[in-house]
Amino acid sequence: QVQLVESGGGLVQAGNSLSVSCTASGRTFGIGTMGWFRQAPGKEREFIASITWSGGNTYYPDSVKDRFTISRDNARNTVYLQMNSLKPEDTAVYYCAASRVPGLVLNPAAYNYWGQGTQVTVSS
Repeated sequence: QVQLVESGGGLVQAGNSLSVSCTASGRTFGIGTMGWFRQAPGKEREFIASITWSGGNTYYPDSVKDRFTISRDNARNTVYLQMNSLKPEDTAVYYCAASRVPGLVLNPAAYNYWGQGTQVTVSS
């Protein structure tokens, strides 16, 4: 099994930045692509970033592109999400996920492991 633990969420004013991280432990061998998702109250879980094992390929939807950056440190088994120019509509619980599927993965069903989530609240 693989355990994912997110950290770094909190309350931030609109226009500011926040970084969240996710550390994997357990049987991490074979874990390749990592991703971030978010879920706001009353809404479906939304894909927001994916990164391949090498870090050489990333993908973002238009809603966060050019504002959010995903990165990873494989030596630390950690993936990061840097969020800039935050908006109130970015308020959600942010989840990291790990997949054994190679390449960029957008579909939540393709992720094998999930963290417990961290709350990010952006005030106007």
